[in-house]
Amino acid sequence: MLNFFKKLFGASEKPDLNALIEEGAFLVDVRSPQEFAQSKVKGSVNIPLDSISRQLGKFKDKKHIIVFCRSGNRSSQAKSILQRNGFTNVVNGGTAGNVNQFVK
Repeated sequence: MLNFFKKLFGASEKPDLNALIEEGAFLVDVRSPQEFAQSKVKGSVNIPLDSISRQLGKFKDKKHIIVFCRSGNRSSQAKSILQRNGFTNVVNGGTAGNVNQFVK
């Protein structure tokens, strides 16, 4: 029954962040530069949410893109912006802490 609702409403399985990170995903912290300076996820770059649209070139030719922030809200918005601009390989990683647990 659960699969029926997933198909009906378009819900999908949670992405395997560990596998994507192991494959070299582009890790993008969309928090402010101040937040990024306070705590960074190893290997991530800081592209604040309000500058995503102006920096689309940085996302080109990336196999996998994982966006994240403090709560998952800004990363959800970042994912939507990227998808509206043709990027289909974007995953909302949620929080920096969530993504950080998979980074080695």
